[in-house]
Amino acid sequence: MGPKTAAAVATVLWGFTYVVSTTLLPHNPLLVAAVRALGGAFALLLLARHLPPPGWWNKLIVLGTLNAGLFFALLFISAMRLPGGVAAIFQALGPLFAILLGWAILKMKPSLLKIASVLIGVAGVALVVLKGDAGLDAIGVAAALGGTLSLALGGVLMNKWGKPPISMIAFTGWQLLVAGIELLLMALLAGDLPSTLTATHIAGFVVLAVVLTAVPFVLWFGAIAKVGVVVVAPFFLLVPITAFVLDALIKGFVPTGLQIVGAVIVVAGLLLSQWVPKAPRQHKTRPIHRVKPSRETFPKP
Repeated sequence: MGPKTAAAVATVLWGFTYVVSTTLLPHNPLLVAAVRALGGAFALLLLARHLPPPGWWNKLIVLGTLNAGLFFALLFISAMRLPGGVAAIFQALGPLFAILLGWAILKMKPSLLKIASVLIGVAGVALVVLKGDAGLDAIGVAAALGGTLSLALGGVLMNKWGKPPISMIAFTGWQLLVAGIELLLMALLAGDLPSTLTATHIAGFVVLAVVLTAVPFVLWFGAIAKVGVVVVAPFFLLVPITAFVLDALIKGFVPTGLQIVGAVIVVAGLLLSQWVPKAPRQHKTRPIHRVKPSRETFPKP
């Protein structure tokens, strides 16, 4: 699987998170986030039992916090305080944040085409998910922007620091373990615990932790390691589009013409972000064959 395909599959899987969270899980966002991270970590670390080198523990704590711990926590806060459409638009700014942070930290100056393609995608997401009566909440907006910035910064730092000499599965598992411990402490301090757990809840936790967390994070981090966060970041636009399509299929509502146009614009922006203009061909000039001076001697007159 190529890195761009892996990034696309990862973001589509993340798009299923909203449906699973609202239909199969208890309404305890911090606990759900903690189980999501811890379950994904245990699944991955059982497959790859590798300890990171001693010099990498500080970096793993930073990356785990940015890519999952802080990101999951702020994501759920924004989801509780903002309408889904508004939160999705702020999350769609993630590719733009990744491009700008890559410019500042990695010295990778983006082209105007790359920035324009991401903004086109954000506009498409707005057409798909935003409603006219959507309201704004300052804390919710700050959480949505903070979570998006956290994930973008985590990806950029992964590019800057590289990967420790362990497998990508182990690398991802250790990051999720760091995040899971942080989120579990937050859930316990906040008392965000369900009164009962049903068989449906347990099944939902398994799907969320393994299929929608462990697998897509390995694919996402692997794509970043191969082609860079600036290249794969625009695929994050597929998350709200996937969630919208699934919501429409499950609830049975028919999307409006404007929403269909928005989805087409998102796809167009994504394709445009991956387009690399070809360098103009240089006309080959035929080599000039110089006539070598003859070594033949001529008689003197």
